[in-house]
Amino acid sequence: MLRFILLSLAGAALACGQSDLARGFAGPTPARPQAGLETPAKTISSEMRGDIFMARKMYREAIDMYLEGPRDSAITWNKVGIAYHQMMNLDAARKNYEKAYKLNPKYSEAINNLGTYWYARKNFRRSITFYKRALALAPNSASIHSNLGTAYFARKKYDLALTSYQKALELDPEVFEHRSSAGVLLQERSVTERAKFHFYLAKTYAKSGQFERALLYMRKALEEGFTEKNKFMEDSEFSELRKLPAFEELIKLEPRVL
Repeated sequence: MLRFILLSLAGAALACGQSDLARGFAGPTPARPQAGLETPAKTISSEMRGDIFMARKMYREAIDMYLEGPRDSAITWNKVGIAYHQMMNLDAARKNYEKAYKLNPKYSEAINNLGTYWYARKNFRRSITFYKRALALAPNSASIHSNLGTAYFARKKYDLALTSYQKALELDPEVFEHRSSAGVLLQERSVTERAKFHFYLAKTYAKSGQFERALLYMRKALEEGFTEKNKFMEDSEFSELRKLPAFEELIKLEPRVL
């Protein structure tokens, strides 16, 4: 142990000597900051704290944090609305989305979220109106196109739903895989006919050439009791998918209905 300490001290001394030699050529070493004068850590805003609570699904705490922020911010009221929406307090959610909209009539996220409010109220016609208004302001939003498709789906306008889903997928190949409830824009996930919904997602992915995901949603549709199995064999969107051995294997199976 003593030998290790002595060697360490010798090494330190040698290093100091080399450092002094180098200093003679390179000039004096810049002074280090004194203890206690370090750069202060970046302050976390109340909005950021609210976002952290949202990610943890602590919605009441998130609302309290957001309300510590500026009251003249459309973003603040929109986020408060989303927190209430996640708590299924839909009337409070709507009031806050409307506050955001009044502060900024061109805030497409708040308009979209009003669409999700009407969707939750099963007023699908009105939700479509709001989604279209949001898309007029943000035509490249994949999530809003997805929401519009889901509202069309709820009204059994399946061709229009498919068109909207295809546009959403074109804009964002991961649009249907998003799961976060944080942020400023809600993406609608609740549908009644899940088997048929997954059939249309399979169709959307098949047409875009994402065969692995098409097969995944095809399996989900079958497991959820999708009865029109012939559509997989007849619809043109599945023409390329039908060439794959995995498709043939899936068609031959009789998946257990969940």
